[in-house]
Amino acid sequence: PFGNGETEFADMRAAYDDLPAAIKAAIADLVVQHDVFWSRGQIGFTEFPQGEREQYPPSPQRLVRTHPGSRRKTLYLSAHASHVVGWPVADGRLLLADLTAHATQRRYVYSHTWRKGDLVIWDNRSTMHRGRPHDEASARDLRRATTLDVGSTLKEAA
Repeated sequence: PFGNGETEFADMRAAYDDLPAAIKAAIADLVVQHDVFWSRGQIGFTEFPQGEREQYPPSPQRLVRTHPGSRRKTLYLSAHASHVVGWPVADGRLLLADLTAHATQRRYVYSHTWRKGDLVIWDNRSTMHRGRPHDEASARDLRRATTLDVGSTLKEAA
């Protein structure tokens, strides 16, 4: 009932494009704290080996970025987006929830149903993705390779 192991990809460029001008202006310069331990805590994972939190500290990221290749503006959201820096936590989380709900409407999402031999490539700078649950009794072999970007976009103008 919850899925067959599909991976869903949300187009954060199209989601940004469709935001009202007033919202684009309001979020243009916002910075969001991304924290893998905050997101894991939301789904019940709260115990981590000693020293692990220090290996993966929170990371401030621009909410609105300009993609270096296409020069299109894009939202940068993920489950790790904890709060808006400089805002009351509750207000920032409400904004992030609203933007995530907007960006994950069906019209922005492609759902990939995996078949043997598939290769899927996506750009994390303009895509938000998630894996759907699958039957863990069935064998599954997925391999992922990640490349690093040229640098942090935090200091760049959106």
